[in-house]
Amino acid sequence: MKIFSFFTQELAVDLGTANTLIMQNDEIVIDEPSIVAINRTTNEVIAVGYKAMQMHEKTHENIKTIRPLKDGVIADFQAAESLIEGLINLIGEKRRFFTHMKMVICIPSGITEVEKRAVLDSADHVDSKETYLIHEPMAAALGIGLDVEEPVGNMIIDIGGGTTEIAVIALSGIVTDQSVRTAGDEFTNDIIDYMKRKHNLLIGERTAEQIKIHVGAASVDLPNPPEKYPVNGRDLLTGIPKQVFTNHTEVAEALDKSITKIEEAVLKALEDTPPELASDIYQVGIYLTGGGALLRGLADRMAKKVKLKVQVADDPLRCVVRGTGLALKNSDRYTFLIGRRNL
Repeated sequence: MKIFSFFTQELAVDLGTANTLIMQNDEIVIDEPSIVAINRTTNEVIAVGYKAMQMHEKTHENIKTIRPLKDGVIADFQAAESLIEGLINLIGEKRRFFTHMKMVICIPSGITEVEKRAVLDSADHVDSKETYLIHEPMAAALGIGLDVEEPVGNMIIDIGGGTTEIAVIALSGIVTDQSVRTAGDEFTNDIIDYMKRKHNLLIGERTAEQIKIHVGAASVDLPNPPEKYPVNGRDLLTGIPKQVFTNHTEVAEALDKSITKIEEAVLKALEDTPPELASDIYQVGIYLTGGGALLRGLADRMAKKVKLKVQVADDPLRCVVRGTGLALKNSDRYTFLIGRRNL
């Protein structure tokens, strides 16, 4: 029996390591950090998303903040359920008893069967009656506006918080892919380590994230370099708070090894690509999506490395959720959706 659309809640979910985005009725209704704050004594959820992020690394012993996803997959099952449920409740619609919830959730292409099951189980626990999974590179390709059903090869590099997904897509399928657990979180750790070594300054994740946003760069040679950025932290020698200035040159030096790992994975994916699809990629180039695509000079650096045109997609942060939303609207048409269940 067909469920009336009035009683159906359809959600496209980009469940990311750093941020979770939810789209409903072609509109992004949730764009929040993937973090939960929990009371250690009662195990009650105090906050999710931005409110929880404001508490991160500033809590006392009665409160803990948890990032439920690590390297693109669920690391803390219970916290992940709390995150998904909390963010869905933030949408503001009252949950009706007879609501039929339908969800499409995007997952990394290198995910295991056990990790897929964890995502599906989390969806079950928030009462999703119909759940589909879509691989992140496929969602990103749809979000860019590519026709994934055509017999044309397109290469997508999606640099998220936990993983970098590299895939060649044609005929509604992923022909070759590489998934490396070097992405935004690794960049953050690189910056924290660099500030320790270079300036004897201890900083937290949130400060490192701000450095990445304000002066983050993949290359020293930038046409319009950003101004120096003040960084506050604790002096490792004296233990006293202090301020230093950093710039894009230092950040490029800090991130160099991690970006090289991504470049090597891209070259490996290109090596594994069939020649006819390689011909297509030569003509159209490579598309960069995800938060990492916003790193200054990354597209130019990668283009020099692979000797191909590399372009950053429009609104790279939201490509994946927009593609997931398209997959949700066309769930009967797209054969690459996986993990379908009707309850």
